[in-house]
Amino acid sequence: MQYTTLCLIGITSLVGSISCGESVSANTDARIFKLDDVVELALNRNPILAAAEGVVEQSQGQRVVAGAYLNPSITGSAGPGAIRDPSTGARVTERTITVEQPLEWLGKRAARLRAADAGVAGALAGVEESRVILMAEVKAAFFQLLFAQQDAQLAKENVKTVEDLVKLISARVSTKEAPKFELVKATVELQKSRKDLARADNALLVARTKLNTVTGKALGENYQIQGEFEAVRSGLDLRQLTEQALKGHPALRRQQKAVEQAEFTIEQERASRVPNVAVFGVYHRETGDESVTAGLSVPLPIWYRRQGEISAAMGAQRRAQAERERVQQELEQTITQHFQEARTAQEQIRVFEQGLLYQAKEALDIAQFSFRQGVASLLEVIDTQRVYRQTLLEYAQARADHSIALARLERAVGGLP
Repeated sequence: MQYTTLCLIGITSLVGSISCGESVSANTDARIFKLDDVVELALNRNPILAAAEGVVEQSQGQRVVAGAYLNPSITGSAGPGAIRDPSTGARVTERTITVEQPLEWLGKRAARLRAADAGVAGALAGVEESRVILMAEVKAAFFQLLFAQQDAQLAKENVKTVEDLVKLISARVSTKEAPKFELVKATVELQKSRKDLARADNALLVARTKLNTVTGKALGENYQIQGEFEAVRSGLDLRQLTEQALKGHPALRRQQKAVEQAEFTIEQERASRVPNVAVFGVYHRETGDESVTAGLSVPLPIWYRRQGEISAAMGAQRRAQAERERVQQELEQTITQHFQEARTAQEQIRVFEQGLLYQAKEALDIAQFSFRQGVASLLEVIDTQRVYRQTLLEYAQARADHSIALARLERAVGGLP
């Protein structure tokens, strides 16, 4: 009678459902965040976006510098003077005042302004690129934490189930209804399940820390997340996604502006071969003389005509063009990679939902029924339970992989349609 009661307890533990939902914290004071909340916090607190906005401010300041006119200069000198003729003995304060205004060649200033404008536009595109990258990173961290919570929850439930089975087998061994090696196998299985739980808890801690880090630690130490994995999206076309990325991805626009900025810099350096002239006026007063003169100062570019600056600017342009080509090729490769990852995960999800989950659950039900009838052993039930848990874990992993692949695909495309 005692053995029958223990068996019923074991069967009840086995038929307990294994949930794939989020683990709920026992601390009711923990704040619960959804995906949109986490994304908003990251956009407000992550230093990556603040750094990109700082680049915009820097570029705007350089635009002000590029549009500034050259300042005039005033030079003055004064001192006592006298005529060395004893018959007159005239004495005055002699003075000289010079006003000079440099005049910049218009072509040089216009090219410098266009280069600065391209720099501002590139910085603005860099902010958009940082937003896209940050949002994808936050989503990937969120889904990874969601999977880690489910993994930890499954591991905890598996440990509880195996512990109950070990108690049952121990009771059977003590009454000599089962051989001792069954208890040894069950104990080994319990050690494996506890090892899996330790691994899952460690992965959960790492995932929590990562998500808190990408939000600038705005979530705090004690927080919970709530959400679902991304639903399977149909209708995504690789060619259309690639065309969309090549047409308007912020990274490409930023690099294109860098190329334009380099081109305008070449124009500026070539225009700088024409030297700046300066007009000046001089007022001079000395003993017995007073004059007002005007003049023009023109530097003569005879020995050096900025060959080095022009060559350096052309090299910067070629480097910017090569970088643009590299970014474009990298985007095409990344889009293809994450698109295939999403498709592979979708196919795996479809396999699980169209039969594999049901088959694993059915195998567990059969093993439990056979155990009740005395046909199957408890170790066979343990094996079936392990297969069922692994199937649930792989299903959750496939959904997490699909969601993360979509997030990374969104980053590579610059936004999914």
